Amino acid sequence: MMAWRYAAVLALAAVAAGCSSNSTKELPPAELPKITEEVRLDTQWSHSVGDGQGETYNLLVPAVDGDRIFASDINGDVVALDRFTGKTLWEKDLDRPVSGAVGVGSGMVLVGTLKGEVIALDADSGDEKWRARVTSEVLAPPATNGDVVVVQTQDDRLIALEASSGSQRWIYENTPAVLTLRGTGAPIVTNNLAVAGLSTGKVIALDVQRGLPVWEQRVAVPQGRSELDRVVDIDGGLLLAGDTLYVATYQGRAAGLDLESGRILWQREASSYVGVAQGFGNVYVSLANGTVESIDERSATALWSNDSLARRQLSAPEVFSSYVAFGDFEGYLHLVSQVDGRFVGRERIDSDGLRARPLVVGDMLYAYGNSGKLVALKIR
Repeated sequence: MMAWRYAAVLALAAVAAGCSSNSTKELPPAELPKITEEVRLDTQWSHSVGDGQGETYNLLVPAVDGDRIFASDINGDVVALDRFTGKTLWEKDLDRPVSGAVGVGSGMVLVGTLKGEVIALDADSGDEKWRARVTSEVLAPPATNGDVVVVQTQDDRLIALEASSGSQRWIYENTPAVLTLRGTGAPIVTNNLAVAGLSTGKVIALDVQRGLPVWEQRVAVPQGRSELDRVVDIDGGLLLAGDTLYVATYQGRAAGLDLESGRILWQREASSYVGVAQGFGNVYVSLANGTVESIDERSATALWSNDSLARRQLSAPEVFSSYVAFGDFEGYLHLVSQVDGRFVGRERIDSDGLRARPLVVGDMLYAYGNSGKLVALKIR
């Protein structure tokens, strides 16, 4: 187990450096380009959430449910805030190293821990409803449809827990790849399906009631001689819009799949470990090398590509009004035009970095910096 974890960390280090197994020289991150600021962001409120992402690589992402936003730090400090004012509604100290956060739905706030636990809190009060033991670390938010809670563990198992009690309903076994990135994407749970991306470059859909396979689709094929070259993790999570499931793999492809059948609707070569966004018939991808690309869903061709932020360890993108927003390792939030990818705005959120995907609800964008700074922003 320790060797496997070490291999995972090694793979992640290679990604973060933007290098490959045959690199001879590591290039530094690109300098910030000068931009003409067309859009300005106003801070509505700011709140400090404990120690944020912590010293090691974690990807804790806030979640919004109605008028509330929920966030957790690495040490298990979970908070509920009014998403319009930033007022603290409740705070809970779990005294556990949280690594999968935050899932929310059906009156529950769900987090996973490095100790292999899933903890459910009451969304109104923060009181603990139940906790359950799973097979290994939980590095992504659990998901729920109100009937079951589905969690993907670091060892690529999918586990369904009863939403009412936390007791196990089913477990689906997968064999992880020999070498993987440190992390998993969060599963998606509908009324009928539990869908997850695996370290082997496959997407699998299970019957949510019994955990039986409904379909399986390979998005990326491992290639190359070394195990590092053959890493094709789906770490950035899945995105569901309508009946289309969007996915991107490391050293593989970005693709759109039909949710019910798993059929590939379109695909394009891409390498991403953070995920995609979708809007106006286009898909936006933060690539591992620091390029942001817009893909036309109908033709799978690139509409534009912005490579000015090479090796700056970009977060997953998110659509915000007419723009695409994403963070970088120095804590800058960048806005580019959906039309042509040009820079239109920039705001520094957290000098420790901005790794978590921005969260957009209506006309508000929420950015969660690595040090724990949670900021609500609006376009001026």
